[in-house]
Amino acid sequence: MLPSLPSPRVLDLFAVPDDPRPLPGGQGASVLAGDLVLSPGRDQETQAWLSPVLARLAVRLDEDPHRTARDLRVAMPVPARDGTWVVDGWAASRYEPGTEACHDLEVLRRTGDLLHAQLAVAVPRRPAALDGRVDRWAVAERVAFGEAPLDRDDLAADLARSLLAGLAPATAPAGLVHADLAGNVLLDLAGAPVVIDVSPAWRPASWADAVCVLDSVLWRGADPATLDDPPREDLLRAVVFRVLSDDPADVTAYAAVAERAQRIP
Repeated sequence: MLPSLPSPRVLDLFAVPDDPRPLPGGQGASVLAGDLVLSPGRDQETQAWLSPVLARLAVRLDEDPHRTARDLRVAMPVPARDGTWVVDGWAASRYEPGTEACHDLEVLRRTGDLLHAQLAVAVPRRPAALDGRVDRWAVAERVAFGEAPLDRDDLAADLARSLLAGLAPATAPAGLVHADLAGNVLLDLAGAPVVIDVSPAWRPASWADAVCVLDSVLWRGADPATLDDPPREDLLRAVVFRVLSDDPADVTAYAAVAERAQRIP
């Protein structure tokens, strides 16, 4: 099935040519139009506070007089001509020509450390708008941290319940994190990591790192031994989050990670 394309209205408001081309990678839904990447399924309320934060951070990182060619970068969000960040569900960011997806878990984890340190300064208090998210990722995240009931009956929910029963309340300090880092880091022509499609959550950075490790091992061929790196409870919460948000028919891979995590001291 071909991906849906932005309407003429979307292209007009983002001031790009009416010749969008699908981009590889990700979920296969983003398109290149002129010098912008347009991505669907974006929430207006979330992007209204998140995009300005990322735009300021992107500029500051790119203009830092002390940066080297391989330092952290963030893809620049671009507003529409009417000043909004989302048009009919589509959001835009500046296209980075010559980039390629980063699959190196060590680089991904270092990138996450740098990004979360920057976000801790840029966003010192929890954005109230996070409470308005009702997508499956936000719901799964709340369940994983004991903030929402698990009102499902299926294999994924059964595994999640069994893991949550053995978890104490989270006590680590929280901050703004990227909850989907593993598939959203590019390397530019100089080898600098470029963070894209930030999925915001107000959680411990160690949990976001555990999600990155889990995703990389399950879906991107990373060494399973790295599952022993994150703290046990962070990894178990990552499994709960992913098994509920992914909603797989077969939970075997998630259960195997959970069994390994439960052996971590």
